[in-house]
Amino acid sequence: MIECKKVFLDTTPIIYFLDEDMNFGNKVESILSEIIENEIEMATSTITCMEYLTYPYKMGNTEKINAFFDFVKDCDIPLYSIGEEVAKKAAQIRAEYKVFKAMDALQLATACLTGCDLFLTNDKQLRQFGEIMCITVEELE
Repeated sequence: MIECKKVFLDTTPIIYFLDEDMNFGNKVESILSEIIENEIEMATSTITCMEYLTYPYKMGNTEKINAFFDFVKDCDIPLYSIGEEVAKKAAQIRAEYKVFKAMDALQLATACLTGCDLFLTNDKQLRQFGEIMCITVEELE
């Protein structure tokens, strides 16, 4: 894994891990193990919380809802809120990267403003972002 001090987890890696995705679940588990083993901080946002929990709430799956909160608690991953500073930063990101979706810009803004130096995603288009390194689960060895 690339050297870093603080990793922002986008929603997709968390989905892959918690839902034991057949293509990427084991890979994310290995990445998370390495992050924990190397005592690298992790972070995510309330956007991730909303994106992950939508389907479990729709299905009434309290096991998955609890699994999400257990995961962030057990791994000591703060869920950063979206406030005025994040919104302003996200607007600047969308102004520069016109193809980025609003939720992605909010995630990237949160990562920037909370001192993350790596953004773990599986959205290839986000790799063009210049302020912090964005890397996909797929490309990590």
